[in-house]
Amino acid sequence: MSGTYKAIGINLKTTPSGESDRLLTILTEEFGLIRAIAPGARKHKSSLGGRSGLFVVNQLLIVQGRSLDKVIQAESLESYPGLSQSLSKLTAGQYLAELALCQALSDQPQVELLCLMREHLSRVEKSPATLACLTHASFHLLALAGITPQVQECCVTQDVIIPDLSDPNWRIGFSVVSGGTVQLAELNALSPASARPQKKISPSSSTIAQTTAKTTAKGSKPVSAPPSFAWVTQLNALELWLLQGLAQPNFVQDLLQADEAILQPDYDQAWLSIERVLRHYAQYHLDRPIRSAALIDACFVPANAPSPCP
Repeated sequence: MSGTYKAIGINLKTTPSGESDRLLTILTEEFGLIRAIAPGARKHKSSLGGRSGLFVVNQLLIVQGRSLDKVIQAESLESYPGLSQSLSKLTAGQYLAELALCQALSDQPQVELLCLMREHLSRVEKSPATLACLTHASFHLLALAGITPQVQECCVTQDVIIPDLSDPNWRIGFSVVSGGTVQLAELNALSPASARPQKKISPSSSTIAQTTAKTTAKGSKPVSAPPSFAWVTQLNALELWLLQGLAQPNFVQDLLQADEAILQPDYDQAWLSIERVLRHYAQYHLDRPIRSAALIDACFVPANAPSPCP
């Protein structure tokens, strides 16, 4: 890039700068992730005001600067006003933006990532199943990053896993460190530590803290972590069935058309469990915390509570 250049991009992060400017973090098709100043965007009559908002897709004209580029012209192509009408939808959008920022590259085309973000933000905005759409989008973002969890087969035996929806006591293990589903019998045989009763991940738990080395005291050397098979979350048959279906491009939309039961509390709890599993999986494999995760818990726990609206 040199001089003045054009790009199509979506604003994934906006922060005030100076007296009236905005600093934008933009995911573009042509140049990947860029940071640019929108001069005067916070002024009342600025032409860049609305176009510099969060989740707005623009055709941009940008001047390259020494430290930061400058947006001198923007034409809106798409926005998602419905996200700002619901706290849960806005939080889901921010969560997806953070996931995209974790994997976006600079100075490289990011056509697929931008396309994926636009598609899933639109789904989150329009669908009544916000949590399901968020979980579906998270899975696809992980797939694009090349770190899709293995959910069709056991990570240990490579046997195909078919959930028994008729058995309410059916369970399978999901190991964040091992990369996906693990049969509990195999897990118990491989690791004595895993023979202890398994517990689900609580809303306030931190997988990053659990799956990395622990320190005994300030200034002490890290203590080696136990075998990776020790950290396992149990999933029931419905949860695994939904998790396996997320690889399909229109899985949630097809479920909504086929059966409105997806909106019932039982499904809400299943989606919440899957979202947490994918969240901890993403944090571990991307090697960074997702700060907006706390807002996800605030919006969707308890899962059957109505989403709060501002």
